[in-house]
Amino acid sequence: MSKHIPPLHRLFDVQSPQAFEAVCMAVFHYQARHCAIYREYLSLLGIVPETIHRSEDIPFLPIEFFKSHQVISGNELPQVVFSSSGTTGSLQSRHYVTDLTVYQRSFRTAFERFYGRPDDMAILALLPAYAEREGSSLIYMVDDLIKRSRHPLSGYFLYNHGELKQALESTRTSATTTLLIGVTFALLDFVENHPVDFPALTVMETGGMKGRRKEMIREEVHERLCTGFNVSAIHSEYGMTELLSQAYSHGGGLFRCPPWMRIHIRDTNDPFTLLPTGRTGAINIIDLANVHSCAFIATQDLGKIHADGRFEVLGRFDQSDIRGCNLLVQ
Repeated sequence: MSKHIPPLHRLFDVQSPQAFEAVCMAVFHYQARHCAIYREYLSLLGIVPETIHRSEDIPFLPIEFFKSHQVISGNELPQVVFSSSGTTGSLQSRHYVTDLTVYQRSFRTAFERFYGRPDDMAILALLPAYAEREGSSLIYMVDDLIKRSRHPLSGYFLYNHGELKQALESTRTSATTTLLIGVTFALLDFVENHPVDFPALTVMETGGMKGRRKEMIREEVHERLCTGFNVSAIHSEYGMTELLSQAYSHGGGLFRCPPWMRIHIRDTNDPFTLLPTGRTGAINIIDLANVHSCAFIATQDLGKIHADGRFEVLGRFDQSDIRGCNLLVQ
């Protein structure tokens, strides 16, 4: 079993399945020893880490543990604690990040891979639900991208829809490459009162009605946004407090991961059985950027993987459907 953390450059140099497998197994054996809650979880499952030789056989830590325990690999103190928004009376997930440079390299590299350099575009953010609280990993990422953009109109608009429309009109007129990233309810609120004819605009929704509007299916949301901005597709970002990487969709709700992130689909009735391509189940995520916490997370999201490797998020399942995942929750 590895005693030492894998070199960080190896995490983001992964380009082939063989390289991913090698780094993934190194991270697993490191975390099986140095992440106390994951080590205890494996022990309660009767898993001997030395017997795990393939990534498909790695047990995934239920995401709920980020609410009840400090999920840290190693002895370093956290530089920042990212937290989920949660709902009134609910426990927040907390991600104790001991090396912010890993998160920075992860989101910067992935963003440039899918969208290009931020300094070549204007980045406009409509994220009131996130910007109004502390501890959001999304806001940390968007802050950094806006600073690196250096465009004079890049920034946050909160509820200033009139100013946002003026900014969009300006970047459209100047033919500036423009990204508008927003929480779903805020984007819908905006286009209902300030439709914009901007076919070249990239609109990226981060999900979430946050209790502000009635829930709608993705197709309805995207249809309204496409009409309101006169764009052909709505982009999406798939990330969460417990991850240090994001997957991106360029339309249709079909996401691609950066090379150091991988999706598996598990049987909702048997959390230790993985399902083949095309079958709907619960989403497991390998995020090698989580090298200092836990890289192997069983989420509460439902989804499926398509034949071309993209994956789709179909919703969430109730906690009562989770079986075998409450061994350590206190």
